[in-house]
Amino acid sequence: MSFVATVLTEVGHVDLPLPLIVYPLVAAVLFFALGAVVWSFREVSNRHSGKAAAYAAARGGQTPGVGGH
Repeated sequence: MSFVATVLTEVGHVDLPLPLIVYPLVAAVLFFALGAVVWSFREVSNRHSGKAAAYAAARGGQTPGVGGH
């Protein structure tokens, strides 16, 4: 008899604290919640293009984080 078969026969039935359908539902809710957070940050950089252009004009055309080092 293989080791896996021996271990599986030794392990008894384990009762889960919640019904089996709850686990994928919790995972789906978390997935969609995190997706909503990511979706809420879409085009954040494009919202402030006027401010970025004013900043670049005031500093001689250099934008922060571009070039330099």
